[in-house]
Amino acid sequence: MTRPTLWQLLQEEMKMGLRGGLYHQTQIKLAYNSNRIEGSRLSEEQTRYIFETNTLHTDPGEPANVDDIIEAVNHFACFDYMLKHARSNLSEEIIKEYHRILKRNTTDERKEWFRVGDYKARPNMVGDMETTAPAKVAEAMAKLLAAYGRKATVSLEDIVEFHYEFESIHPFQDGNGRVGRIIMFKECLNHDIMPFIIDHEHKLFYYRGLKEYRSEKGFLTDTCLSAQDRYAALVGYFFP
Repeated sequence: MTRPTLWQLLQEEMKMGLRGGLYHQTQIKLAYNSNRIEGSRLSEEQTRYIFETNTLHTDPGEPANVDDIIEAVNHFACFDYMLKHARSNLSEEIIKEYHRILKRNTTDERKEWFRVGDYKARPNMVGDMETTAPAKVAEAMAKLLAAYGRKATVSLEDIVEFHYEFESIHPFQDGNGRVGRIIMFKECLNHDIMPFIIDHEHKLFYYRGLKEYRSEKGFLTDTCLSAQDRYAALVGYFFP
């Protein structure tokens, strides 16, 4: 009997609403770490509480940022959307939908100039690095996706390189990191490669990898490989 793929196992648990399984743990760990990298102040336990009970527990006198809560909930929804379309070819439509889901109902959505689900209107930077100008984003994204789509086979290294190029373009006003990491998870599932979750504890290694990718690809690749080992151990616990 053919062993189910990881994508099939995650989809099955999602549809079942299975509590405590790999899908459940992945949702919490990916949402917590990806949002935390971008500055969310929610703890992993608070993220878990939101996912499991749709409520939030805070200690007395501890404020909770509303956007942090909304973006945690949005991340859960984005992961579900990603799972449903994981075997579809990566496209601008899918990428923009990730952004729309992640940023809907946030304070950013109320800003007239902030384009939720569409490319940026104003220049932005990654740290101190310049990114693609707003007027050139659509062309740059089309070229990136076309080049990626021409690959006969896709390796982990190809996915990591796509991530670097995507983050260099930085096509959205905000949320690029979270969208980019969801894309990596999707493409790993799509090509039967063990996916991974970048822990916020390794944020500095991850940022260094992005910053120095052109001169040394190993920093970012090794960070992703280390994260892949950790996720493989989690998968092995549930599916030995």
